[in-house]
Amino acid sequence: MNKSVKAAPVHRLALRVREVGQLFNSMDPTPFLNKDLDPEAEAFIETWASGYVAGSRFHITIHLEQWPPDGDPTEMLTGAIHNHFNYKAGRTRSAFKRLLREGRTSLVIGLIFVSLCLVAADVIGRSGFAGNSIARESLTIVGWVAMWRPLQIFLYDWWPLQRQIRRYQMLGSAHIQVIQGK
Repeated sequence: MNKSVKAAPVHRLALRVREVGQLFNSMDPTPFLNKDLDPEAEAFIETWASGYVAGSRFHITIHLEQWPPDGDPTEMLTGAIHNHFNYKAGRTRSAFKRLLREGRTSLVIGLIFVSLCLVAADVIGRSGFAGNSIARESLTIVGWVAMWRPLQIFLYDWWPLQRQIRRYQMLGSAHIQVIQGK
């Protein structure tokens, strides 16, 4: 039985700019290959890419009105765009690792705290103090509330970062084409 391998979908974006410099942050003094993209251009590309599933392939066509006098900018723009999004993928990967480290630390603290609260609630429950059921239930609730942050990290906070990393990686390997004209 042959299974056909479904090719990754290709999505195309056309950017129209007057000159190469419009794509880059004018406040960044580094050479084009290492420059940050213009925040508006970056946001536009990221917003466009966020609408597609993981595993997609991206083709970005840049329509350039004013062709640079020193020749075809395709290689330079390809390298600059790839470097930018690969750098963002690396930064987001670092943030992901920090989040997981925070989650592990929070989990250890939370487990110790909830254990202490449950032991204290048990001790109070065995004592004959008046109002001990309120104190026991309060300690139980406070102990479990301490587990809120680690559970939030491990259940919800990590996957948006993973999605961002994948999107940046896809943009970091996008096919870039530069065409002269509008």
